Amino acid sequence: MNLDIKLHKEDLPDQLDLGDKIAIDCEFMGLNVERDSLCLVQISTGNNDAHIIKLNRETYDAPNLKRILKDEGINKIFHYARADLLFIKKYLKVDVANVECTKIMSKLARSYSDKHGLKDLIKEFTGNDINKNLQSSDFGGDLTDKQLQYCAKDVIYLHKIFFSLEKILIREKRDKLYLDTIKFINNRVNLDLASFTSDIWSH
Repeated sequence: MNLDIKLHKEDLPDQLDLGDKIAIDCEFMGLNVERDSLCLVQISTGNNDAHIIKLNRETYDAPNLKRILKDEGINKIFHYARADLLFIKKYLKVDVANVECTKIMSKLARSYSDKHGLKDLIKEFTGNDINKNLQSSDFGGDLTDKQLQYCAKDVIYLHKIFFSLEKILIREKRDKLYLDTIKFINNRVNLDLASFTSDIWSH
């Protein structure tokens, strides 16, 4: 598969039109939002393309990216949105609008499976078996071609996964349950930022 990968320094270019439905993923220096910084944001239009933004971790000054993230007219597909939105809010200081999450969709739609990772969904809905070995690599320095390929493959399949899961949700009459659930996502992020990371609904 030929991927159209573009690496951008600090922000997206001016006047770049990505359409009204994009897939987004992020890379961090680790999973502790108070310690580990947000390094990269990658975006795909669903056409085997990936725009990878290497953020300025001193300023996080990325007005074009922030505008797109806040735009309610652009639908944004994440996998495990909770983590990405947490780092985006912490470091880019924005609430992402109009969010979808394929992990939540999978948990509601694919009750026949207990495997809801991105690798599992890519395999089931596209037939591709991706390598996740670079998931724990250093995204804070100069990026290798293999890292860029890895980042791109985290977003290029999300549109197809989203539409496949949406069909199951509608067929199984769980689509309204998903829509009601995803409305809570930014509140879940606010709870995480306030250190309420466990299930507040539990006994």
